[in-house]
Amino acid sequence: MKKTKLINLICIIFVFIFIFAFLGSGLKILFVKSTHAEYIEIPGKAMCTMETKSKRVLYSKNENQKLAMASTTKIMTAITAIEYCKDLDKEFTISPKAVGISGTSLYLKKGEVFSTRDLLYGLMLISGNDASVAIGEYVGDGVDNFVEMMNELALEIGAKNTHFDNTHGLDSSTHYTTAYDLALITSYALENPTFQEIVSTKNIKITNGDGYTRYLKNKNKLLFSLDGCNGVKTGFTDDAGRCLVTSCNRNGMNVVSVVLNCQPMFEESAKLMEKAFNEYSLVDLTCFYNFNKKIKVLEGQSDYVEIGTKEKFFYPLKNDEIKNIKIEYKIQDVLEAPITKDYEIGNVKIFIDNNLLFSEKIYTMEEVRRNSIWEKLKDLIENW
Repeated sequence: MKKTKLINLICIIFVFIFIFAFLGSGLKILFVKSTHAEYIEIPGKAMCTMETKSKRVLYSKNENQKLAMASTTKIMTAITAIEYCKDLDKEFTISPKAVGISGTSLYLKKGEVFSTRDLLYGLMLISGNDASVAIGEYVGDGVDNFVEMMNELALEIGAKNTHFDNTHGLDSSTHYTTAYDLALITSYALENPTFQEIVSTKNIKITNGDGYTRYLKNKNKLLFSLDGCNGVKTGFTDDAGRCLVTSCNRNGMNVVSVVLNCQPMFEESAKLMEKAFNEYSLVDLTCFYNFNKKIKVLEGQSDYVEIGTKEKFFYPLKNDEIKNIKIEYKIQDVLEAPITKDYEIGNVKIFIDNNLLFSEKIYTMEEVRRNSIWEKLKDLIENW
């Protein structure tokens, strides 16, 4: 009993250390999951449209309902492989376990030699189930272990209502996600340049170790028709229905839209994207700062010191939402020299409809030395 209490106490201490370390970093972004998320009725079971940097949900329908997700599973397979594989270009031999997997296939053969990078293209462009198993075997030193890695990474990302049983998305009663979780996972994956490059590729050829070439064309039709589309993944099984995760970037704003069990998945996803870019724009909220950029200094060689912040914060807003932004400042009135550069003197907080979005520390932007006795004497004589 005493041992259990001691372990719990140690865990609590570590949690507090982490929290204080994070708060002390000077920058804090709070993701408001559903600020003004608009319910949209679509001919599908669930949907979530999210701006990828802020993770703001723009539109939703049943976004927290646990559902089968078919081959959109491979988004998690891909980012797990990219993060854990030490060398994506190192070649390895395809084992019998990765041959003859049901469903969509790259038609791998026992003994073929490929790199993980080439198989990732086969995974994400044409949805090769066999490629997913080969990747899991090699990167995870076994598919079961790789699936555990997928689940662990999903939890780290914040996908709390997701569980993976496999690498490809074939139906299983305990293989599920939500539209919100899948949007969150995709937003995370898109931060990786390698993932971005793969899912935005329309056509590519990959060659095995014997020189045999496969030509791959991306199954995502929106890559070829929707302005700014840069990914991500299609999916279909009997249980999941038609599923699609779409990513689109216009004017610096990247939006992800997830539709699950939606028959007109391409059409509905395109409509959601057009709606998002027509109604929202990415705004740098730090441009609205209006605090005095100088503070009075006592006993210094300068009478004032410049102050400021170091970060930008962009957030998707509708035009009529700007009036709902509120900014609060907490700044010292006066400082006494000597003053070092980057000395913390206050903070700023940004709210929308009383929801805290962002907070940041305010610093001195220069140093101010203290007046020496000779400087004081000189001032006395000059003011005599």
